[in-house]
Amino acid sequence: MSLRLEIDGPVAHLIIDRAAKRNAITQAMWEQFPALIAEAMANDAVRVLILRAAEPGAFSAGADIAEFGTGATDPAWRAANQAAIARAQIDLTLAPKPVIAFIEGDCVGGGCGLALACDLRVATANARLGITPAKLGLVYSLHDTKLLVDAVGASQAKRILFTAGLVDATEALRIGLIDLLNADPVALAETIAGNSPHTAREAKAMVRRILNGQAHDDATTSALFADAFTQPDFQEGVSAFLAKRKPVFR
Repeated sequence: MSLRLEIDGPVAHLIIDRAAKRNAITQAMWEQFPALIAEAMANDAVRVLILRAAEPGAFSAGADIAEFGTGATDPAWRAANQAAIARAQIDLTLAPKPVIAFIEGDCVGGGCGLALACDLRVATANARLGITPAKLGLVYSLHDTKLLVDAVGASQAKRILFTAGLVDATEALRIGLIDLLNADPVALAETIAGNSPHTAREAKAMVRRILNGQAHDDATTSALFADAFTQPDFQEGVSAFLAKRKPVFR
């Protein structure tokens, strides 16, 4: 199976396993993403999702160009492919629980789009990231471009798109394309999982509102702030603090 979900306690792993093709993503794989993401989000034991490759060497070389080249002349196939890619990335972006991309090796094109759809990107020193539609005469979608601009800013996004070059891990860290270098993604996930899932969920939603242009509190965000004081997580957090113990959020 080229794409699978594995659950280890509070951490779920969404694994790309097509190393022989440098984890290039086929149409069938794009179509698998939503169900696997939904499965992880629906599992109450899962607090964090890690998107990763089964083996080091390549996170993902992007869309399967051989398949893409064959189907590109068919308008129906192109529409289905675009919809499947968009759905996979939007579902990652809007997933209510934190999502971490662990990047070992090359992360290119649609693979980089997947990583950008995650909340955090952790990379190893051999990681290289790039978005290369300029090499194929293609146009990157608005949603994908916004994710890139949100991460690195407009000027760096233009540089990445205009040059179609690969950015090494050190440069990617400097410009914000990745968040952590040579960190343990599981340790990071477990740290997040040990904190309030209510806070993580609402903080992610709040940041998404800001990225989508909201600059001031409205009735919904004001209510989220006030309602947190009535939630079980707040009660547990205060009790643990007063008892000088580690909180156990359920």
